[in-house]
Amino acid sequence: MNDLKSGSPVNLEKALTPTTRLGGHLVSGHVDGVGEIVSRSDNARAVEFRIRAPKELAKYIAHKGSITVDGTSLTVNAVDGAEFMLTIIPHTLSETIMASYKPGRRVNLEVDLLARYLERLLLGDKAAEPASGGTITESFLAANGYLKS
Repeated sequence: MNDLKSGSPVNLEKALTPTTRLGGHLVSGHVDGVGEIVSRSDNARAVEFRIRAPKELAKYIAHKGSITVDGTSLTVNAVDGAEFMLTIIPHTLSETIMASYKPGRRVNLEVDLLARYLERLLLGDKAAEPASGGTITESFLAANGYLKS
């Protein structure tokens, strides 16, 4: 994302260590794509954000699943196509850069790690074939018995 300049605030979290109690989402710190804040609205004490993800990432975003926005791991509250909704509580707003988010802002996204592994597992032996798409499609699911005729 080229919107950052020297001195721009960013989110930083300590990495999980092997002795750390696991409580939260599994993320790796990679950027899978860049989304855009579509809307921001107050909801009681919280703030709701609607974010548009790149179409190729939409299949990994699930209601009540996890997504990382600019390095902050969050829970998805609703999904509509390639757009998803987040409800951000006051503590998260005060501890991250999300308080400054306005419609039009671009944000780095990392999708759910388990969804990526699940996609690869569903490919089965086809995962070892050269990348002729290498992704799950509706025709792939039908041909492999995952969809009812």
